[in-house]
Amino acid sequence: MAVAHKPVMKDDNMYQLLREGRVKDFNALREQGKTCDLRNADLRGLDLRGLDADGLDLRDAYLRQADLRGLDLTGARLEGASINGAKISGVYFPPELNAEELTLSLLHGTRLRYRSP
Repeated sequence: MAVAHKPVMKDDNMYQLLREGRVKDFNALREQGKTCDLRNADLRGLDLRGLDADGLDLRDAYLRQADLRGLDLTGARLEGASINGAKISGVYFPPELNAEELTLSLLHGTRLRYRSP
C-alpha cells in the first residue's frame, strides 16, 4: 500500500523559481537541460500557468488551490498528487485519470490514482 507523505518545501533553485512565480525562468532552465525533483513538492496556491509540464514528475505533489489553468499535463506523472480546490479550467490531464478520479481529488483532496485508459 502506498504511503502518502507530507508535502515538502524544497531547497532546489528551480523549485524556488516556481514558488516565486517565475514560471518562464523555470521553463528556460528546463530547455537548457536542467532538472528539478518535484515529487512530494508543496505547490499549494502557486500560479503555474504557462508551465511546461511535459516529463515533470509530480508524484505525490500537493497542488491545493494552485492555478493550473490551460496546462497540458498529459506528459507529467501525477500519481498520488492532490489537486484540492485547484483551478483546472482547460487542463489536459493524462488519459489514465478519469473524470471521477479528478473530481474526487478536486473536491475532497484525495490522491490521484491512475487507471488504464
